[in-house]
Amino acid sequence: MFLACFILLALQPESFAQFSLVGQLRTRTELRNGLGNLAPKNASAAFFTSQRTRLTFGYKWDRVQFQTSIQDVRVWGQDAATINNIDGNRLMVHEAWAEVTLANSADTTIKFRPIQNLSLKIGRQELVYDDVRLLGNLDWLQQGRRFDAALLKGQHKGWALDLGVGFNQNTDAFGTVGDNYTPGNVATSTLSNKNVSLTIPAGFIPTAGRGGAPVLATPLSTNGQNQQFKSFQMAYLTRKFNQTKFSALFFKDDFQKYRADSLGNATAGYVYGRRYDVAGTNSRLTYGAMLVGQLGAGSPKSSKVQWQAFAYGQSGKDRDGLSIKGAYHYGGNVMFQKGLLSVGPGYEVLSGNNATTIQAGQTSRFDPLYGTPHRHWGYMDYFYVGTGSPAGGLQDAFLKFKYASTRLTTTFDIHYFALAASTYNKMADAPTGALLSSKLGMEYDFVANYALNKFTNLEFGYSVMNGTNSLEYSKQGTMNEKNHIGTWSYLMINIRPDFLAAKPATK
Repeated sequence: MFLACFILLALQPESFAQFSLVGQLRTRTELRNGLGNLAPKNASAAFFTSQRTRLTFGYKWDRVQFQTSIQDVRVWGQDAATINNIDGNRLMVHEAWAEVTLANSADTTIKFRPIQNLSLKIGRQELVYDDVRLLGNLDWLQQGRRFDAALLKGQHKGWALDLGVGFNQNTDAFGTVGDNYTPGNVATSTLSNKNVSLTIPAGFIPTAGRGGAPVLATPLSTNGQNQQFKSFQMAYLTRKFNQTKFSALFFKDDFQKYRADSLGNATAGYVYGRRYDVAGTNSRLTYGAMLVGQLGAGSPKSSKVQWQAFAYGQSGKDRDGLSIKGAYHYGGNVMFQKGLLSVGPGYEVLSGNNATTIQAGQTSRFDPLYGTPHRHWGYMDYFYVGTGSPAGGLQDAFLKFKYASTRLTTTFDIHYFALAASTYNKMADAPTGALLSSKLGMEYDFVANYALNKFTNLEFGYSVMNGTNSLEYSKQGTMNEKNHIGTWSYLMINIRPDFLAAKPATK
């Protein structure tokens, strides 16, 4: 009923500037044989199709903007052909936010004018900044990423400043006290070390053995995080100077403290885990700046050079309470374009723990926050995604090629991956104090995207990882047990109709 009323109202001629209704159906068929981690020798490849169905409603007036995005994400065959109430509702709200104008120098009816533009954006929303290196919507994943947050956005004389905050809780605290936060969803019960089913109480997250990684019902993030933040505060400042854009980011995220604990007894066995009933948080600070520029006009027949340089640091304490010492991330790249062709090199470093000097209770691993790792460190998602990353950090030297015409865009990327810090080889047959070779492997990524029409794109990708024993050991703790050649291919169809377009798309 609501959707019918919305469409009838939006179809009025005078409503086109106020209402929007955009759909998306995106299917991706994948053949995986060593994506994210090297596959066991002689293992069979995985083959499946996933689908995102999203509907985004928008309303815009001169002083308020409202948007709600509802989506359904699933794998084909995940549900039975007919379902009942027990299967539950897989629909979810991806975005639900409103942005209210507080100041606008162009609007004479608004008396409050300390700066040219000021607005408040509040609700469930995507945070997309710069090249989504540290903050992004993770759109490659079918489910994407969003935050429950409030942003105060100001613009004045060419400068733009965003101030953001978020505070997470599990419930509305009815009948409880305090604001301790359990940063993950867990099953209602789990098996003890004697295979006895034990009920998991509120505020407890089981781990894979004593001191192991949390065992969650649903993963929290794609950059190997083991818990969601309790709160965050951020500031993002940017300005463009001719063809150069400057931006600076300060991001503080706070993680609920916990203590090691267990459930059960000697008869039923034990479940080890973390109890989130400790007051206070571990706070991490991330800060740095980025420059992006262009030389040349960039017309179809002319040449241009695009370049990027950035540097970030981290300090404070990580989510597990380790003191962060000397964590950093820096890099740069350049692309030379001539007509439809572009080519360029780049180099990036994410710091890691130097096994020969790191002290107990410390870490030097840089965490790329809540960005989109898939876009930067290889399409096969070996680094800073759900399968984690090497403790020794990462060096990435790459060379990229691109061809872009009106309908067809193709890219080919070559990555050389290596450890950024010394890492011990602790295999049983390795000499005491032996270090791993720094080379992790070479990755080759090819993508072709073709625009069938204004709202439909067809994309094909094929990637190969040529890994080493250092990659196998630093990610999976073994050597010579995995196939060091990993492959991945996909075919994706992305259909995004604009239901309220004034003229139907024909091309």
